[in-house]
Amino acid sequence: MNFFFFGMGYSSQAAARAIHTRLGADIPVFGTTRNAEKAAHLDARNIRAHLFDGTKPGPTLGAALSSATHIIHSIAPDENGDAVFNHHRADLEKSSALQWLCYYSTVGVYGNFDGDWIDETAACHPVNKRSQWRVTAENAWRDFAAEKGVPLLILRLAGIYGTGRSSFDKLRAGTARRIIKPGQVFNRIHVEDIGRITALAAEQNLSGTFNLADDEPAPPQDLVAYAAEMAGLAPPPEVPFDEAEMSPMARTFYNDNKRVSNAAIKQALGIELLYPTYRQGLAAIHGDKA
Repeated sequence: MNFFFFGMGYSSQAAARAIHTRLGADIPVFGTTRNAEKAAHLDARNIRAHLFDGTKPGPTLGAALSSATHIIHSIAPDENGDAVFNHHRADLEKSSALQWLCYYSTVGVYGNFDGDWIDETAACHPVNKRSQWRVTAENAWRDFAAEKGVPLLILRLAGIYGTGRSSFDKLRAGTARRIIKPGQVFNRIHVEDIGRITALAAEQNLSGTFNLADDEPAPPQDLVAYAAEMAGLAPPPEVPFDEAEMSPMARTFYNDNKRVSNAAIKQALGIELLYPTYRQGLAAIHGDKA
């Protein structure tokens, strides 16, 4: 097995850790980053870094892609499309080593369901351009995988949190807010669950489209209050949604209200989540900080 990550960010690094822990520290793991400083950081973590900023082909990617058996793609598309397809589709098409593809998408592709429960059979009605681009990218990768004859796993991720990216960090930074929109809920997923499930799925060459979300969608203000209580801090005041000062992008997230089922991925891999609710996830993060 030889892993290559397009976009060695927060979730991909968790997956790389899980791969090395579960499959062996000697498993080759390569990944892209935008700058040389981060490349040095990745190299120190047993990840062989390549520079790729998404605007032009990565100068050293050709040889690495020719030997990659498992490719995991986490770079978000934009108005120009999918950066990997734009610059390295030909490398992937001619690869004889490729055995498995994984694409990190988002539950945002479903759009709004007014708080109802949904699973992978729900139709996609994305409510913003970012999610529309994701739907287009998903379909392009399905077509490519079918033409190439390799299994493709699409993981639709809920809101990602973990050590260094949690309500605790926002409370300490003074940026945590309790915005109240009655009936609004979101799913989340701990980054270590993303990593573990990616490694398990790669081991089994799992294919298909699956949601990766926690067991308990909850109002966003509940996480802030729970983290504040755990940390012994005063929670920020509640602010009605209609009165909250928010960027247009932040406000679009509240147009998307649904409860996302994770039953399919748990059944496919025969597992439960490490952190099935935000309470277990925040408790683990707080323990790391203690």
